[in-house]
Amino acid sequence: MHAMQYELTLPADYDMDVIRARVARIGHLLDDWAGLGSKAYLMRERGVHGSPVNQYAPFYLWNTVEGMNSFLFGGAFQGLVDDFGRPKVRQWTGVAFEEGAAAGSPAVTAVRRGEQVPAGAQLSGLLQEAARESGRLAAQDGVVLAAAAVDTHRWEVVHFSLWDHDAPKEPGDVFQVLHLSAPGRHALPRGRQW
Repeated sequence: MHAMQYELTLPADYDMDVIRARVARIGHLLDDWAGLGSKAYLMRERGVHGSPVNQYAPFYLWNTVEGMNSFLFGGAFQGLVDDFGRPKVRQWTGVAFEEGAAAGSPAVTAVRRGEQVPAGAQLSGLLQEAARESGRLAAQDGVVLAAAAVDTHRWEVVHFSLWDHDAPKEPGDVFQVLHLSAPGRHALPRGRQW
């Protein structure tokens, strides 16, 4: 599994209905994308859930590198680039994935929390803890899915969870889910991934 996200931070007075309309118009285009586990079309609005910014920030879980590369380099990503410019795309290596207690429910919000890997930390123990954290999140009432991944360039672990309600009680950046494309979610490997 590979995780990926880009963030488009927009002006404070940006009409976020433009983003809602964009996702309503094109979100379905990835509903059957080969190699995609799931794509959560995420948005933060300034002042909502404590967000300091307006932001469009889709989060992806990929089953295959080919599917990810086909999206980035085969033309689909170019539409976003043409409209907003080319964002920096973050990529993480998957550590764990779990279906949540509310796996059959629609996702309403997402929480993303990053944590630096301390210098000198034993990586196997720290990443085992990250995998356990995915399991803990997934077991909570209202969680649709939970994942953990690591950026080995910046040495950061990201915890990502989707929720079926508007008020998750987990720390991190809270996003509104505008659409969820999940053609290969059933094929995402469960549990620890090493």
